[in-house]
Amino acid sequence: MTQPQAASPAQVSEAPAGSPRHTADGFPEPLGPLICGPSEIFDAAAIREQIEASAADCTPAELRGETVKILRAANKAGRAAIAEAFAAKPFAARELTRSYTFLTDGLVTTALHVASGLLHPLANPTRGERIAVLAVGGYGRGEMAPASDVDLLFLTPYKITAWAESVIESMLYILWDLRLKVGHSSRTIKDCIRLGGEDYTIRTAMLEQRFLAGHAPLAKELDKRLRAELFSKDAEQFIEAKLAERDARHLKQGQRYVVEPNVKEGKGGLRDLQSLFWIAKYLYQVKDAEDLVPLGLFHPEEMELFAKAAAFLWAVRSHLHLATGRATEQLTFDMQVEVAARMGYEDKAGRRGVELFMQDYFRHATRVGDLTRIFLTKLEASHQKGAPLLERIFRRRPRIKPGYRVVHNRLDVADPEAFLQDKVNLLRLFEEALRTGMLIHPDAMRLVTANLHLIDDNMRNDKEARRLFLDLLLKHGNPERALRRMNELGVLSAFLPEFEPIVAMMQFNMYHSYTVDEHTIQVIANFAAIERGELEDELPLSSEVLRKGLNRKVLMVAMLLHDIGKGRPQDHSILGAQIARKVAPRLGLKPSECETVEWLVRYHLLMSDMAQKRDIADPRTVRDFAKAVQTVKRLDLLLLLTVCDIRGVGPDTWNNWKAALLRALYGQTRAALEGGMEALNREHRGASAKKALRQALPDWSKSDLKTETARHYPPYWHGLHVTAHVDFAEMLREFTAKGDPGEVMIRLYPDVDRDATRACFVMEDHPGIFARIVGALALVGANVVDARSYTTKDGYVTDAFWIQDSEGHPFDPMRLHRLKQMIEKTLKGEVIARDALKSRDKIKKRERAFKVPTHITFDNEGSEIYTIIEVDTRDRPGLLYDLARALAAANVYIANAVIATYGEQVVDAFYVKDMFGLKYYSESKQRTLEKKLREAIAEGAKRADI
Repeated sequence: MTQPQAASPAQVSEAPAGSPRHTADGFPEPLGPLICGPSEIFDAAAIREQIEASAADCTPAELRGETVKILRAANKAGRAAIAEAFAAKPFAARELTRSYTFLTDGLVTTALHVASGLLHPLANPTRGERIAVLAVGGYGRGEMAPASDVDLLFLTPYKITAWAESVIESMLYILWDLRLKVGHSSRTIKDCIRLGGEDYTIRTAMLEQRFLAGHAPLAKELDKRLRAELFSKDAEQFIEAKLAERDARHLKQGQRYVVEPNVKEGKGGLRDLQSLFWIAKYLYQVKDAEDLVPLGLFHPEEMELFAKAAAFLWAVRSHLHLATGRATEQLTFDMQVEVAARMGYEDKAGRRGVELFMQDYFRHATRVGDLTRIFLTKLEASHQKGAPLLERIFRRRPRIKPGYRVVHNRLDVADPEAFLQDKVNLLRLFEEALRTGMLIHPDAMRLVTANLHLIDDNMRNDKEARRLFLDLLLKHGNPERALRRMNELGVLSAFLPEFEPIVAMMQFNMYHSYTVDEHTIQVIANFAAIERGELEDELPLSSEVLRKGLNRKVLMVAMLLHDIGKGRPQDHSILGAQIARKVAPRLGLKPSECETVEWLVRYHLLMSDMAQKRDIADPRTVRDFAKAVQTVKRLDLLLLLTVCDIRGVGPDTWNNWKAALLRALYGQTRAALEGGMEALNREHRGASAKKALRQALPDWSKSDLKTETARHYPPYWHGLHVTAHVDFAEMLREFTAKGDPGEVMIRLYPDVDRDATRACFVMEDHPGIFARIVGALALVGANVVDARSYTTKDGYVTDAFWIQDSEGHPFDPMRLHRLKQMIEKTLKGEVIARDALKSRDKIKKRERAFKVPTHITFDNEGSEIYTIIEVDTRDRPGLLYDLARALAAANVYIANAVIATYGEQVVDAFYVKDMFGLKYYSESKQRTLEKKLREAIAEGAKRADI
């Protein structure tokens, strides 16, 4: 039985006189207002009384178990109280982080009390038998999320004694048994100084050391010596180290505009705010970020933004931890929906609550970047931070116009009062920055943001202001730089109020990698790169069209406005065109230019849709597109807009497949517009294709060539390239020579020009063969992007599929033999695709949050001989197989299938006939087919757990 002993050395000075951190009884006090009552979170006095009562009847081993039992119940109750209060006040992040800190303080100090006072008491301690426990890192700062680590420093005067080792060990076992993630180190003051001098990470952790319990004089001595011997040295190196860490982190995590940001480590995240505070604390010994205002580093309104951004990000991080029950930092799609709901965001005005939440997130992330930029420039002004290396080497100072000055290689305003006399100067600043290639000084940025109210209707309609704005887009070769800075400072939205709703607007889907405003800037950046000749090899057609000349002003304004209608219930292209009708004249464009801008915005998706969702080998597709475009000038403008738009969606959206489709559509349409529609005549194209085949097979006899050219119907000749015609000719000759009706012939060809693998199939025709091939391809993990099915006059099937791997690329040639074997097995019935797909046709957890409604349309005008059934729905691995099976069961003949994937959404367009070779004109037949397709989609979705 263990009796309570006299106070141990760890407790004697637990509450030194004047300490604001402890009560008179030595219990921890909160660092500030909590989210609920302190006693609801951790009643230290009651808990210690309970433990000491248990100690009277326990052995040491039993006491530790009893302590863990009591503290586990207290921890559970405290966390439940905090979580409940946070659910009621979902933005009360500061109170929340203090509450978790207060709860952890209670657990840690109680564990120390038990370890030093009850398990390992000392009646007469020596000077070396003293210990102080300090919180370091985020815990030391007093900012803890629900699943934050508990970082502790055990401080001893000299080398750790056996008694101190026992206390630390017992204490850690208690904390580990509570399932806390404890990071710990045991050091002397001398160790701390030495290790902090060698390692900036350790130095940063100790920068935020906070005394918890134990021998207070020891902790005070550490604080004093750290300030005198460590934190007063190497300021510039410390700053450079922190900034290097930040740059490496951003490189790893991506920019602040990525749609699944890391709340802690990403750009504009919590770590950026913390880095800023570490530097400030190191240089100025401030205790709170608010202390930077009296020092002149921030204006009060900027500090308010700092506090709001920090509170918002901490709230998001805390909800993430609570939702997942662990230290989750990545705001994945499924978690975005969960966190948005927890924070009270609701759907409204045609937008989902999650999109409104993420728009707020990105706006706060942007502000964090702005604040960091202001602070770092202030450091440069005081020579604490070195100027970038290249600037130090090449200190050329470009000539600047009157009214400006250069401060630390940045463009600043010489006389703010004079500057504001002419409101157009708010645009001239950005032009001068582009002209000189200089960055804008944060003081000038502050001046601009503080005076955005000057940008009124008079200025928007000012002739000089219009000229300046268009010059920023057209004159200096890098418009994206000016646009991005204007957007961040609010100038773009002030000058174009119609732009404001799309600032930081996230599109909640897997297709778009950026917010709408950043996507718009990326589109313009792509165009500028083509103009500079940087994409000549990658985009030869676009580069050639641009060299020949087009109206750059019209195109740039159309790019700026193409997505301006997003986020509203209406079709964004129609609404965008209506907005463009008002904005383009205001920017000073001529009536004919305004009309073209409006047309481009209205139809900016037309070329992409025609190329990706329709069979461009069908003459009707090209004819309809040519009728819509009408002129070569419009075609050129639309090509550039389409290419830049697709490339601006994300880093991996553009590929050779899309490039090949657009090139083909552009070439055929231009030929039709310049030479007349007869160039698209089926018979003419068929004769050309047969001639090309004869030239490609010079060794074939005339009779063999005649047999081959006679066995195919007209669609075959204009639907495939001559390389595919050669493959099928050779396969059919070999197939007929063998005479085996059960034979399946497969050729896999890496079509690198199209970023796909072409899979050619020859076999005897029978119902449902298209669906069986699709099933076989799905089983091997192939994504079908295009499919063409042709039946010969002598009863064979010649099907061509273009497939890609999961990364959107052609299959590795080394895998093709194995791929072919697996496809053959499935087609021969050795593997039943329907059964085998059940385990593979699953949707990843992070992708289940997306809502994609199903739309099915029947188009009898888009093709001369087929009905086009377009199925727009949620993508999944087995979808195409399910749709093909449903159509086969309804005796529908599938001639072509064109597949366009947009993240989680897919548009499958089937070119079909009925069993009599006729189109589906009957509405009742269309309704029956639609019902069967919807049933197949629903059944598959249930299997995939969507």
